[in-house]
Amino acid sequence: MTVATARRGRAVHRVRRGRHRLPAVGTGPPEATPRAGPGPPSKVEASPLVFPSRAARHPPGPTRRSRRRGFFNARSLASCMHPAREIRGNASSLLEGTRIALGVTGSIAAVETVKLARELARHGAEVVPFASPAALDILHPYALEFATGHEPVTELTGQVEHLVGVKGEVDAVLMAPATANSISKTALAIDDTPVTSLVSTSLGHVPVIVVPAMHEGMLDQERTRQHVDTLEDEGAAVVDPELEEGEAKMASIEAVTETVIRELGPGPFEGERVLVVNGSTIETIDEMRVVTNQSTGRTGAALAREAYRLGADVDMWFGHGHVDLPETVPRERFVTVQDLVDLAPEAAAYDWVLVPAAISDFQAKPSDGKLPSGEDQVLPLEPTPKVLPELRAELDGGQRLVGFKAEAGIDEDDLTAKAARFRKENRLEAVVANRLEDVDVDDTRVHLVTDAATTPIEGSKEAVARRVLQTLHEEV
Repeated sequence: MTVATARRGRAVHRVRRGRHRLPAVGTGPPEATPRAGPGPPSKVEASPLVFPSRAARHPPGPTRRSRRRGFFNARSLASCMHPAREIRGNASSLLEGTRIALGVTGSIAAVETVKLARELARHGAEVVPFASPAALDILHPYALEFATGHEPVTELTGQVEHLVGVKGEVDAVLMAPATANSISKTALAIDDTPVTSLVSTSLGHVPVIVVPAMHEGMLDQERTRQHVDTLEDEGAAVVDPELEEGEAKMASIEAVTETVIRELGPGPFEGERVLVVNGSTIETIDEMRVVTNQSTGRTGAALAREAYRLGADVDMWFGHGHVDLPETVPRERFVTVQDLVDLAPEAAAYDWVLVPAAISDFQAKPSDGKLPSGEDQVLPLEPTPKVLPELRAELDGGQRLVGFKAEAGIDEDDLTAKAARFRKENRLEAVVANRLEDVDVDDTRVHLVTDAATTPIEGSKEAVARRVLQTLHEEV
């Protein structure tokens, strides 16, 4: 299945050995050597320094070729504090305990794989690189070794390194970037590089993610698209490229990382469509001024991101906000409450509709031109249409509608009581309620109110969003 959407424009050194010390010539100061023969006592002379031979400085041991034959060599992450280990898990633990084989092919986008490998590590993954000969013409193997802590597999030996997927030594295989050449060879079972051999043998054994990168004219070729479809039919997830400047550019680091998390996650929402209505509405006062609110859209963005990670096919309706939206989630814009009412019939296509949007309760009658400054103004306000009933009327096929309610200056008992009444009045499957006093820049506390239970949840916005979705899937 294609797990991200192609868009025009953007939305979206090997570990060095320790220094060799010269073997000590003696254990103390230079020894005195008496002159030979009779005569007065000899003067003391220091024995000359003796430099060890090259053989002594570099004792015999396994060659570089023999060291790289093992899938993990003696200088692997398990035996040293490599920079890749120092950042592991800094962003999240979603990939903790996983091992990902990264197959790099000969696109100029290969230079992005250093960043990609390190981003996967930040989410907890251990990354083991494979590289085709063409990739090594663009990217030095030391760069991949720095990014991952492992020497890249650049040739196949008697250790059958390409069978790591079959043998269960990795949890996923990621071919990024994937050139038209490598995609076509893999689809046709032409395994002539470490990467094509790795991918073709791993299909059907572990998740395989393919990230195309090529000239747009190559992607437009019917045979190239057929080969991409062949890999999808065999179970590979394909992260579609970004189409701009005549190129089918490799998807962003964020999009690829999110897809890996999705493919390796529990996937309770797999096969389900989720709509997140996010951001705030804007109502016109005059041709210069508007009424809106301070909603940032972070809660909705976190819900959309986590729903995608949990396997859902996610879309977003987005109004006004100040937040980086997930690149893996397509979005449609709205401005006013009436825009949402007009969009409501489209909600029928979704299994879940989550509405964390901050929707205006009032609107002013718009004035022509610009109201004069420096004068008192009286703005009559009238209620806006209610969006939740409009959505409920469209969701008559068993779809789940989840509302959100924010209050201030009340205790948690009153909050949950109001949320329960709000749920019944609007015929909602669940309500996520919070007090404004409990909202921080990074953390929040909410109460998930369903027909079965009231569940308090607190933590970062991302952790709360994930727990809310998991609980909804279990209870609703």
